[in-house]
Amino acid sequence: MKPEYFSSSSGQTKKIAETIAREIIKIKPGEKAIVLGLKGELGSGKTTFLQGFARGLGIKEKILSPTFVIYKKFQIPSLRKVSRRETNTNNQSNPKSQILNFKNFYHLDCYRLQEPKELLTLGFKKIISNPQNIVAVEWAEKIKKILPKNTIWLNFEFIDEKTRKIAIKNLSAES
Repeated sequence: MKPEYFSSSSGQTKKIAETIAREIIKIKPGEKAIVLGLKGELGSGKTTFLQGFARGLGIKEKILSPTFVIYKKFQIPSLRKVSRRETNTNNQSNPKSQILNFKNFYHLDCYRLQEPKELLTLGFKKIISNPQNIVAVEWAEKIKKILPKNTIWLNFEFIDEKTRKIAIKNLSAES
C-alpha cells in the first residue's frame, strides 16, 4: 500500500478503497483480525471509503455508517473472482477464482462512544481476536487504548472543498 492517496471525488475515494481492500485480502491471516482505524473530521470520507472497501471485498450489501447500532457484520463471499484470466483446455478465457482466508467484515462507528469500555461490552475483544475477520473502525481515535498494536491507521484530511488526503500508517508510527 502506498503511504498516502489523494481523492477529488467520492467515486475516486471508493476506487482507492477497493484497491486497498484487494491488497489486504491477499494478506495471509495472522493470529488476530486485521484492524483498520479510520480517523478524520465529520464528512472527510471515512464512510465513503468503507463503501468502496466493502465492494473490494466482494460485499454487495449497502454500507451505511452504523452510528446508532455501533457495528454491523457482513459476510465476505468465500470465492472472489480475480481480474487475471486463465485459459482452460478448450482455449476459452475464464476469470480465475480465489478462495479467501477472511470470512467477516465488521464496520464499527465509535462516534457516539464516551469510553472504550462501552465497546468491550459488545464483544469487541472476541471480534478482533478472530483471524478470519477484517475490522474497520470509524472514529478509532476514541478507542485507541483497546486497539491492537498492528492497527492500520487511515487518516482522512480535508485539503480543499473537493480534495481529500488519505494517509496510511501503522500504529507504531502513530503519535
